[in-house]
Amino acid sequence: MPTGNDRTSTDIFEPEVEHRPESALDRVVFGVAAALALVVVLWGILDQAALGERASQAQSWVIEYTGWLFVLSTTGFVVFAIWLAASRYGKIPLGQDGERPEFRTTSWIAMMFSAGMGIGLMFWGVAEPLTFYLSPPPDTATAGSDAAVQVAMSQTLFHWTLHPWAVYAVVGLAIGYGTFRLGRPQLISAAFTRVLGRRQTEGPIGKAIDIMAIFATLFGSAASLGLGALQIGAGIEHNGWVESVGETLVVSIIVVLTILFILSAVSGVAKGIQWLSNINMVLALVLAAFVFIAGPTLTMLNLIPTSIADYVAFLPEMAGRTNASGGDDVADWLGAWTIFYWAWWVSWTPFVGMFIARISRGRTIRQFVTGVLLVPSMVSLIWFAIFGGAGISEADAISGGESSVNSNYALFDLLQQYPIPAITTVLVMILVGIFFVSGADAASLVMGTLSQRGSIHPSTWTVVFWGSLTGAVAAIMLLIGDPGDPVALQGLQALTIVAALPFLLVMVLLCVSLYRDLRLDPIILREDLGQTLVEDAVLAGVEQHGEDFALVFEETTPTEDDANELDAAELDATEDARS
Repeated sequence: MPTGNDRTSTDIFEPEVEHRPESALDRVVFGVAAALALVVVLWGILDQAALGERASQAQSWVIEYTGWLFVLSTTGFVVFAIWLAASRYGKIPLGQDGERPEFRTTSWIAMMFSAGMGIGLMFWGVAEPLTFYLSPPPDTATAGSDAAVQVAMSQTLFHWTLHPWAVYAVVGLAIGYGTFRLGRPQLISAAFTRVLGRRQTEGPIGKAIDIMAIFATLFGSAASLGLGALQIGAGIEHNGWVESVGETLVVSIIVVLTILFILSAVSGVAKGIQWLSNINMVLALVLAAFVFIAGPTLTMLNLIPTSIADYVAFLPEMAGRTNASGGDDVADWLGAWTIFYWAWWVSWTPFVGMFIARISRGRTIRQFVTGVLLVPSMVSLIWFAIFGGAGISEADAISGGESSVNSNYALFDLLQQYPIPAITTVLVMILVGIFFVSGADAASLVMGTLSQRGSIHPSTWTVVFWGSLTGAVAAIMLLIGDPGDPVALQGLQALTIVAALPFLLVMVLLCVSLYRDLRLDPIILREDLGQTLVEDAVLAGVEQHGEDFALVFEETTPTEDDANELDAAELDATEDARS
């Protein structure tokens, strides 16, 4: 172990990454995760009904017995992330002092948004606000009323703005800080070094954490890809190209898009994901502008400030709603919506959290939290104001006068009410397809990283393997239900949230570990030491000279007896973080 005389204060926090070959495969992590995933795929091929039943039972147990924990923890993550950004820890960079961000801000935002929620916003942009308008949460408003519009928009924003992105931010900060500031491997397990110690994080406990991360990433990302396949299939049927959406069509869509996203993934982040994300951002803006102009523009503009005010007003009630808030109706509604969403976001955290950490090198914690929380939240607000407002205005045409909405077709039914539907529906399918490709692209890279001991550039064959398996899992998840049935989402939902509960507990520990790391960051140590030295100097000056004195800085020659307190403190912190 080095001593204070071995290194200076300027190089103590230089990363000390163990140099492994970039292709070094963790055989235990890769082998166990791959075997478990292949077992599920094989089970789905041989007995879809049994897999669906078991997944549904597990989902029901998680929602019934741990729903309160999801409600409490997700709000806690929002508070924790905002506090970090506003506190003195916000100035700490996710990288070395003076390091510049790797990606431009526009590309950074586009990649983050595309990987995090792109397909979800396309799928639910019209469907969710319209569903809450026609069938509001229990004991909130009368269906189809003006009050129902307020409830629908505020509840939708609750599900899609600060809370989900705070979940992602917690994992992203822990991974980004540990990787780019301390030189740890880019692994979920490495973020627990402060709590468990290096020996444990590199042993069986750490490997178990990384296996769970791969498993959750695989099924969480496959669920979002399944949404994309359902919507593309609905668009094909809506345009009259096929009579109905069946298993063959959905599987064919997944196969084609899987090939495309594997090709994108092997091209690397800068070439593949960044290029696709920038294209998608432009196409999404074109679609939103078209609906904004062709639809009820004034209604959409009015919804923006109204939705913000309603979100703030209803936030305590929405954040505190649990099974204790009402009877079975409330419990059933929470299980189908809020608690399911929280579980779903948590199941995506290994994928989205690691990915936004990967693209955020060089940004400060304050920049990171501001970008991750506020920018996507504002985009979601505008998106739902446009598409939700348009959908509510055309409620009868979309729902056919019923109190329910077919989520697969809602956006296409809306576009049918406006000019050039043949063109706009094709644009939607292209958008969803690119979101599919960019999302699975990022997920494949993350799973490759987890399989290869945190390598930022995983080998091509590993990326191809996980990409292919993601497509297979997405197909199995859809085939559990009838792809042409409105309840086909149940298969997607059931398998994704099963992995969420253990990761919720992992994330709570991540917050503890991250806080303990940040307390010993050199910037914080220098700040504390500087404050102490200045206070001591002022007290000494007052004692010797009263109020008439000045602090003077001059160069001195340190001796071994004048041990540098900053070096010692930083060295102890560094060794503690890595041991």
